[in-house]
Amino acid sequence: MCIIFFKFDPRPASKNAYRLILAANRDEFYHRPTKLANFWGDNNEILSGLDMEEGKEGGTWLGISTQGKLAALTNYLQPRLDRDARGRGELVTHFLTTNIDSLSYLKKVSMEGHLYNGFNLIAADLSTAKGDVVCYYGNRGQPEPVVLTPGIYGLSNALLDTPWRKLSFGKQLFQEAVEQSQALSKDTLIAQLLDVLNNEEAQLPDPAIMDQGREYVQPFLSKYAAVCVRGPNYGTRTNTIILVDVEGHVTFTERSMLDKDPTCWETSTYEFKLQS
Repeated sequence: MCIIFFKFDPRPASKNAYRLILAANRDEFYHRPTKLANFWGDNNEILSGLDMEEGKEGGTWLGISTQGKLAALTNYLQPRLDRDARGRGELVTHFLTTNIDSLSYLKKVSMEGHLYNGFNLIAADLSTAKGDVVCYYGNRGQPEPVVLTPGIYGLSNALLDTPWRKLSFGKQLFQEAVEQSQALSKDTLIAQLLDVLNNEEAQLPDPAIMDQGREYVQPFLSKYAAVCVRGPNYGTRTNTIILVDVEGHVTFTERSMLDKDPTCWETSTYEFKLQS
């Protein structure tokens, strides 16, 4: 279970506005080996955490490059998984390491979507000169990817903007923070977005989650139905905030659980200028 909220406006009217504000949670088993976010790639041009699970090393759930490529992934909640399916984290890594544009990439992915368990994939080209393009594809939805119009979006473990109660609740909190963004310092905005991501209020009842997850989700529903998932062995392990301003300055903040301990966290921030 993961959740992503984002707002983008390629041509904001104010110089104090952000072209992109993204806030995301990665939910995973606490024991799954993971590298914290850092720069990697041939020229240290890609910034992301990395999955180190055996057989899926090098995949990731969210990343951005200095060239302006950004991708984010959530799994689609399904009662039974195909254990022989390809690792979904490679979908993000492949986009970040190729020169293909976001829409063309998602069209290619859509032709191979049957090889994976259910997923949602956001791919974006952020260009200060040409304007930003953000695209979406989910392999349990429409057969073709779509180019998104500027606005505010929410994505969890159903298709884009499916109104699960926790998604609608979190999206409203995200929107309230975003609407104040120009009046807030960057640090204050990041703090408010982290508060959104760490809200543990269960949004129940939610027939939509129960219908999609069926018997699989029932034992965990009270935990899964919150923006921040907090179970004994599984839950929100990583909060990520990405801000991109009018001039292409990127601020990437990651708050990560340490030592499988939900009371122990480390926060790191990286800043760079898009080269596109």
